[in-house]
Amino acid sequence: MFLAIDVGNTNINLGVWNGDEFHGPWRMITSNKKTSDEYGLFIKQLLKEKEIDTDKLKSVIISSVVPNIMYSLRRAVEKYLCLKPIIVGPGSKTGLAIKAENPKEVGADRIVDSVAAYEIYGGPVIVIDFGTATTYDVVNEKGEFVAAITSPGIQISADALWSKAAQLPNIAIEKPKSILARNTITSMQAGLVYGYIGQVEYIVKEIKKELNMDFIKVVATGGLANIIYGETKYIDDYDMLLTMRGLKIIHEKNRPDK
Repeated sequence: MFLAIDVGNTNINLGVWNGDEFHGPWRMITSNKKTSDEYGLFIKQLLKEKEIDTDKLKSVIISSVVPNIMYSLRRAVEKYLCLKPIIVGPGSKTGLAIKAENPKEVGADRIVDSVAAYEIYGGPVIVIDFGTATTYDVVNEKGEFVAAITSPGIQISADALWSKAAQLPNIAIEKPKSILARNTITSMQAGLVYGYIGQVEYIVKEIKKELNMDFIKVVATGGLANIIYGETKYIDDYDMLLTMRGLKIIHEKNRPDK
């Protein structure tokens, strides 16, 4: 049994794998102001509330795109769980060949998602992660990470609208009944949601065109993916646990007893 931690720019997601049985995910706000004790006590108490016996945890794996919190989080795991965490990064065994100009620039979250998508769905595959940023990653049939596209996330775009325009309110991100909006809130929702549907379809279409591959599988994940999935034929599958599945696969390749 092991603990999987995915540190994103907005949230930290946690879950426990016991064989093929998954418990979670649970979420906390990402903050570089927390101490190791604050992280450690929170994780310890959370697992206790979920009836997870921390003494039975054999290891911890962490994927992070926020370097500033890693010292505190690593120390929290070592101090409160008495385990040395596996950190996904350069040197980790992933089974994925990174063909970027500078492989070290590729975020751990993108690697984890790509590993999961390739192992579970096969290649070639496009992974779309609707998180703080909306990212598109391409893995070919050989298991090579060959391309990456990054755009502002849906929430970032919404925040920019209401914070930069004095007369626009802070809104819930959801699809309106019609694109033909008749008030301020639904006009913003229409622009955000239908705009992202259009973005997804155009980017996926262009990736397929440039690679001359119409048959590429497209898998979506991330907290806001459910808003877009089902509204377009350009996404084949929605996998809410894709990152956690990727951490499980990478953990298997890097676990301490190997």
